[in-house]
Amino acid sequence: MDNQEAEEMPSEDPVDSDNINMTEFSDEILLNILKFVPTHDVVLSVRRVCKKFANLCLDKSLVSTVRLTRDYQASDDKVKQMIREIASQIQVLSMSSCYWLSGPTVDQMSKCKSLVKLDLSGCRLTSLRLSKILSCLWALRSLAIDISHGFDSSQLSSESKATLSHLTELKQTLHTPSYGVVPCCTSLERLLLYFEIHNFSSFTTSCQLMVGQSSVPHYQSLRIFYSRLAPGYVNQVVMRLYLTVFSMRIPQNLQAFVISIPGNFPESGAAAKNLLEGMARNVALEALQLPKTWVDGSCLPHILKLSTPSYLNFSRCLVFGNQLVHDGKDLKSLVSLNLSGCVHCLSKDCSRKAEDDIDCDIVETLVNACPNIRHLNLSAAHHHSPSHSESHVCTILSKLKHLRSLALPVCTVSEEDKSSDQSPSNSLQPVANSAVTLGLIKSTRIGVKTYNPRNSSEQSGRDPPNSSFKVLLDSASLLEELELIGSSFSSSMPRNEPAIRKELPPCVRARQVGDEDMAAVGRLGLLQRLTLAQLPGIVNGAGLVQVGMKCQELQVLSLANLGMLKKVTYMPSLIETLKHCKQLKDFRLEQPYISANSQFFQALSHCPSLQRLCIISRHGTFQPDAVMSFMASCRDVIMCHMFTGETLVACRNLQQALLQSFQEERPALNVIVYPLLHEGLVNVIRDAPLVHLEEITLFKSRVAEDPPHLWW
Repeated sequence: MDNQEAEEMPSEDPVDSDNINMTEFSDEILLNILKFVPTHDVVLSVRRVCKKFANLCLDKSLVSTVRLTRDYQASDDKVKQMIREIASQIQVLSMSSCYWLSGPTVDQMSKCKSLVKLDLSGCRLTSLRLSKILSCLWALRSLAIDISHGFDSSQLSSESKATLSHLTELKQTLHTPSYGVVPCCTSLERLLLYFEIHNFSSFTTSCQLMVGQSSVPHYQSLRIFYSRLAPGYVNQVVMRLYLTVFSMRIPQNLQAFVISIPGNFPESGAAAKNLLEGMARNVALEALQLPKTWVDGSCLPHILKLSTPSYLNFSRCLVFGNQLVHDGKDLKSLVSLNLSGCVHCLSKDCSRKAEDDIDCDIVETLVNACPNIRHLNLSAAHHHSPSHSESHVCTILSKLKHLRSLALPVCTVSEEDKSSDQSPSNSLQPVANSAVTLGLIKSTRIGVKTYNPRNSSEQSGRDPPNSSFKVLLDSASLLEELELIGSSFSSSMPRNEPAIRKELPPCVRARQVGDEDMAAVGRLGLLQRLTLAQLPGIVNGAGLVQVGMKCQELQVLSLANLGMLKKVTYMPSLIETLKHCKQLKDFRLEQPYISANSQFFQALSHCPSLQRLCIISRHGTFQPDAVMSFMASCRDVIMCHMFTGETLVACRNLQQALLQSFQEERPALNVIVYPLLHEGLVNVIRDAPLVHLEEITLFKSRVAEDPPHLWW
């Protein structure tokens, strides 16, 4: 709506459409409807409809909390005008990851003098701009900001420091070595730190300055301490400076202590020892994650003894399942458990000859001790059900009736006796020609069974017994997120490093997981997020079509390295699948030799809700005209990342054409088209908005990654 329309008086007449008079609905019903409309549309458009809406749209329930996060249509003009209209009524304002909004728009936050919570993470913020905003927000108690290069705490005014001193919650993302505003926050109860430091030029000077201030942070009232580090030595060094205070004194009310570090974190000696001993003596933790090198089997039971945890994360740690349920420990309070990369977590010890075989008794004990788990991550390890055992890990996990998200290695799903039932003579089944299967029968796929849903549906009167995986899916009817990731899978585009040119071979058992198993995922009617990575047993991809047809709530789909890497045999099925994904918002596809042609992009055009697209393909190609047509037809797409085998010139030409054609009408548009194996890829990735990198472009397992309700 332009300014002229915005100034029009509300109509006296109610709005009628098809004999339905909206104004006859009760205020309660209308308010519940309007909660699903972006606040700027409520204030600037809906409020102009009639007199009843003019009053109703300013109701406290609609304007006291404003969330612009992921509202990609919120332009600078709309946000400024909205702030002018309702600035005095806003108490909670989230602009997290609104990277497209200009500095002058961010300045408008100083007019919202009733703010109690403000999230500006990912926004353009300088120390002077922050000082101006905070000087006017005396009631502020929760703040999220980025600390970027050039930040100078000495530029903060006394009024802004007074506001900071009353904060109880702070979320701070560091792009440069600094304490940021932490020294000014003397009343913190919740501290979240994200380390995204890549610039080494001022590293030595900045760290020397920080060491001189190492006694400044105030943690005595802290209840929640959370830190997540991007890869890089500099992040680890700065992180140690923040932890120095913990080695001297552990806050008495500490409830959550989470440190998430990729790779190995060097031992901190006395600091780590004092911290762990202090937590073991005095702290009843509800959430815990420690660096791999800190986890000591002897101290872990003591820490858990005083705790009633709801979140535990031992990713890549040497932890055994019997340590978690030590002395019959009751873990009924546990809601989220992350054991990704814990090779022996489901074994009694690591001295067994068959190290990949799990101990079903340990799994059974763990499941019985944690009956209320909602989020479980067992990825990045080989968890094989023993061939001599009558139990299968999936059957045991089916006892968890409250699961909402689950991450498993692909080899865990396989039935050990599948391979023994197959022989080269019956492994290849003739499949009727169709748009999905035409030309996909490959005589080289010896030992892999071809799945055809038509043949499965024609079987009558003799249903085969359900596999253990199907038993698990039937019991987890409330599952909203599922990840099946190969144990040795590694994305071609790791963070801060050159692209990986060669993949590790998949687990032998993973080859027995194929299209029929993928079709079973279609039983999850509430599924919203699905990740499939390194499934070499996929032949024609017919199982994906079943997922697209039956999982109508699917919003996020990530596929990587399915079937043979040099021949994308499942592409016809993927094209058919996309035509059914009406709710799909994020789509990530990583596969060598992808041909992103007109057929592919026409199928994507059937996804009306699509907002973000990421294609990663070594030796892959694209058709520029097809990309342009797709972007023109899908007007909600605001992120297009394509890393292929095309030349740098071709990539730059397409990126420039996309930005010139669509940037004006899509203020949040972010386009990166770049050769995957080019040496400049690392620098290009660093300039991308962090929200897109973290959520879609960079591959990682996201189940049980963070404690529930970490931030508002």
